[in-house]
Amino acid sequence: MMKKIVVLLIAVVGWTNVADLQAQDPVPTRIVVRAKAHDAKFIGTSMGGVVVAIRKAKTGALLAQGSIEGSTGDTQLLMKQPHERGTQLSRGEAAKFDTTLMLQEPVLATIEAKGPMNQPQSSIITSTQVWLIPGKHIEGDGIILDFPGFAVDIMEPRAHQLFKKGQDVPIKANVVMMCGCPTRPGGLWDSKRYEMEAWIYKNQELVDKVPMEFSGQTSLYDGTYTPRNPGTYEVHLVVYDQDVNNTGVDRTTFIYAE
Repeated sequence: MMKKIVVLLIAVVGWTNVADLQAQDPVPTRIVVRAKAHDAKFIGTSMGGVVVAIRKAKTGALLAQGSIEGSTGDTQLLMKQPHERGTQLSRGEAAKFDTTLMLQEPVLATIEAKGPMNQPQSSIITSTQVWLIPGKHIEGDGIILDFPGFAVDIMEPRAHQLFKKGQDVPIKANVVMMCGCPTRPGGLWDSKRYEMEAWIYKNQELVDKVPMEFSGQTSLYDGTYTPRNPGTYEVHLVVYDQDVNNTGVDRTTFIYAE
């Protein structure tokens, strides 16, 4: 009889501990998310920010959402100094999304970010997954999402612009890193190593390639094309940096009439 009582008490105590664990209060857990342009700096307010959503991987339930805002960070630290293991890359007002979640249990989360928001033609989505553990903050640099590519913005020809026979078609584009960092020959982001061309399509067929040259103004590049036949043309402004595998494209159309 005594043994049965002892066993019963152990069982009761065991179930009580399990119940206590299940009923624990949510624990504040801070999460920092940053977006970094590949081979460049942090993406922040100057490029319209980056939209972030944190969701439960299993159900898709939204845990937090907001925008990465702030500065592009310290150029010397990010681009010129060698980085030892454990070096924090973010300083001061470097752009981030900062949120505190109330977690009761470990959660596998999907963190998705889209940007830069002020350059929709170049905006991309990048994501990762991470276990979030109650009370175990992810601070400092936090979770850094890599944004490959260039923000390419065709300024000429304007969309659907009409040209008449004999006219040259000016091609002008602004090309910066995804963080807005400027490009130019011999600069920190050296456009001399980029392949930059306007690919000209007609009836979905590639008909010409026009090399783009530095205009003399930071981040601005020029080319000229003279169509041989009337019709509607599409321009793909293509940028490629083989050294770091960065790519960027913008597109527009123009009409060439008799």
